[in-house]
Amino acid sequence: MRRLPLLLPLLLLEMGLGEPGEPEPLAPSGAQCLQHACFAVFWGSRPFAAASAECERGGGHLMTVRSTVAEEAIALLLQNRGGRLWLGLSLAPSLRCTEPSRRLRGFRWVTEDNRTDYTNWAPSGPRCGERCVTVSRELRWEERRCEDPADGFLCEYNYGSSCPLLPLAEGLPVSYTTPFGARGGEFLALPPRSVASVPALGLELRCDEDGEGGRLRWGRAAPGAWPCRLGGGGCEGTCSEGTGRPRCSCPDGSVLGPDGRGCRSPCAGAPCQQHCVVSGSSFVCMCDAGYHLGADGSTCEDNDDCASEPGLCEQLCVNTMGGFECRCHPGYRMVDGHCQRESHCYRAPCEQSCEDVPGGYRCGCYDGYAVDPRDPKRCQPHCSDSQCPPLCDQFGWDCKCPEGFVLDDDKLCVDIDECDMNYCEHNCTNHPGGFQCHCPAGYRLINDIECTSVPEQDAEGPYSGDFESQTLPPPTPAPRTPAPSRTPPKVELLHPGALVGITVGAVLTALALLALGYHLAKKRCRPSAAMDYKCGGPHEKELGLQPVASGCAG
Repeated sequence: MRRLPLLLPLLLLEMGLGEPGEPEPLAPSGAQCLQHACFAVFWGSRPFAAASAECERGGGHLMTVRSTVAEEAIALLLQNRGGRLWLGLSLAPSLRCTEPSRRLRGFRWVTEDNRTDYTNWAPSGPRCGERCVTVSRELRWEERRCEDPADGFLCEYNYGSSCPLLPLAEGLPVSYTTPFGARGGEFLALPPRSVASVPALGLELRCDEDGEGGRLRWGRAAPGAWPCRLGGGGCEGTCSEGTGRPRCSCPDGSVLGPDGRGCRSPCAGAPCQQHCVVSGSSFVCMCDAGYHLGADGSTCEDNDDCASEPGLCEQLCVNTMGGFECRCHPGYRMVDGHCQRESHCYRAPCEQSCEDVPGGYRCGCYDGYAVDPRDPKRCQPHCSDSQCPPLCDQFGWDCKCPEGFVLDDDKLCVDIDECDMNYCEHNCTNHPGGFQCHCPAGYRLINDIECTSVPEQDAEGPYSGDFESQTLPPPTPAPRTPAPSRTPPKVELLHPGALVGITVGAVLTALALLALGYHLAKKRCRPSAAMDYKCGGPHEKELGLQPVASGCAG
């Protein structure tokens, strides 16, 4: 007797008399299936959440009524039976009260959207709290508390495709069972995983994919046809019972599938690597151009086009899978299918023009320009005469002259006569865009413009005579370093009188240089009034000048 208190609750639970757990799943009282959807009615007192769970257990959800088609399905399922059934509408969590002015009054479907082309609300003002929707026999939508039980609920099940009803056969009644538990024989279509029972034949068929094209068909686990009078024995082709047993056959160009009922191409599952061609009830493997069929009759092997057909390319032939490529030797490039010698100018960085030369290229310039001596790839304005037209933009507003020229009022670039500016210490020759300084005999040029005397012992050396320097657009040659023609005498101590004489001479020389500098400064600051050319010594050469009359003596 001591163990009775422990055993009694277990016994009561097994008898269903103990504490209530989850309610027993309900079976649909009625259902109808269309091509892609099924609707079912369940009669049983449930709050909204429990009703929604029942629908989800069968693979669906509470019904959404978005059109008059769904309304007609409800009318068919209710069959004038009174009561209120849950629909798949509940107040959005973001709202505390309903909003009668809106089409769905702030409710949303259990599919978490509010799309609809149809509503049928019963008159009602705003209601607050958790609210859900029921439908009555009059098809009016009514708001009510979600936790209050309704008389039943409507479920909706959606599918991608369906199986048709089996054709009627005399003396062979068929009953159907859907995956959500609905039974009957008056469905318009059956969803996947539905079962068709034919008691007279002891046959049970299932709506499943056929395994070939993914289509839904009635079939069974055992291969082969069933009696031909029921749906043609399930044969995709024709069904015959000439041998006493039902047998399927397929039209020309196709063969029976593994289930003995479906038809498929002989190439289905063929081992061909590239192409399969049906040949009667068999197949032949074939390959793309550039390949040939291997010894196994199914794989494809590459043809070496370069080896089998010499002369395909001008220079180099490279075999590829299924074809070949023509290429060129180094120094050539492919142009329209032919190898042409590659120009060095093809990738040259020349600013204006380029010329191929042996082993490389040479940059050039257009008329009015010359190669920049500081960067042979670039061009700079250039004029080889005393006056030239300027280089202007397309509007003629921004005009430029080469270095050493100035733009005059007549829109011409006129050479600046640097010799009139007294740059040179002695003689000067003007050139277009530059000038050249000269020194008399016994002097040599330093710093391009100044002259210094050559020591007497070097008079016959390489620095005796007239020395020149020119400042032209090309870089000025650097002056050569003097080299003594004979060994200088050894250093001896000077007499004190000689030191005094040297000091006095140095002072006088400094005074003379100051006077000369003052005189040169006055001449340099004098404005140039004309563009005539200064005459030089007998060694001067006029290079491409147009001299004007002046008062200089020859």
